[in-house]
Amino acid sequence: MFQSLKLGKVLGIDLYVHGTFWLLPLFIIFSGMSAGDGLATTLTDIAFVFAIFTCVGLHELGHAMAARAYGIGTRDITLYPLGGVASLERMPEKPSREIAIALAGPAVNVVIATALFLGFVGAAYLTSWSPTDEASGIETFLARVMVANIVLTVFNLLPCFPMDGGRVLRALLSTQLGRLRATEIAVSVGTVVAVAFIGYGLYYSHFGLIAVAVMVWLLGQAELAAVRFQAGAREVRERAAEWFEGPTRDSGGPVSSGFTGLAWDDVRRVWVQYRDGYVVRVMDSEK
Repeated sequence: MFQSLKLGKVLGIDLYVHGTFWLLPLFIIFSGMSAGDGLATTLTDIAFVFAIFTCVGLHELGHAMAARAYGIGTRDITLYPLGGVASLERMPEKPSREIAIALAGPAVNVVIATALFLGFVGAAYLTSWSPTDEASGIETFLARVMVANIVLTVFNLLPCFPMDGGRVLRALLSTQLGRLRATEIAVSVGTVVAVAFIGYGLYYSHFGLIAVAVMVWLLGQAELAAVRFQAGAREVRERAAEWFEGPTRDSGGPVSSGFTGLAWDDVRRVWVQYRDGYVVRVMDSEK
């Protein structure tokens, strides 16, 4: 029902808009009609939403470009009503690289806000305009975009997983605690922040904030499940490597490190197939 619409490619990355995104401008239209806003105000609000999501798309592109610098590809970027997602092929396990990729998105918003601020300063310097003068429509619009980018920067740097700040927290913790434990702590912090958002949203009837909080919690739990699965799979591989030590130089045969081929394990009575010193298959002797 809500299929994504492909807008094209940006720097070789497919850009999509999810079908649910269009509910946002529809909501603005109906809200404007119920509030009695004029057509010009409603159209300005819709243009503001598209401007913000252009900034969100650039934010996600910042993540993708930083990941590309480390040899990590991006499958696509998709815009949703509550934000955007850059689907990286994988996340680097080196904390420094994860921090760089996480901070690349907010850095884009900082650049946009700074550029708009410098534009206002330049306009004041080159013309007779001053902050006390009544702003025109375009000036008000650009000022809103500038403030929105500042808000996006601050919000994304909150230390709640899976926000960018939460990923930075996870990366810093993983240097001492390991990736799984660091993810558990970062997701727990994100859960606390999400609960606080829900409480604030219920008290002030801010349902958009509640939706964001639920999304943060769900994405955090999904990331934790994925990291736990990866840790479990890694443990299985390590145990298999310990169990099947493989042939050694002093075993009496023509075997050296990085062996590729079949070797008989006399203790366990099985044939073990190696590739470059790694176990790839175990064959029962009865088969």
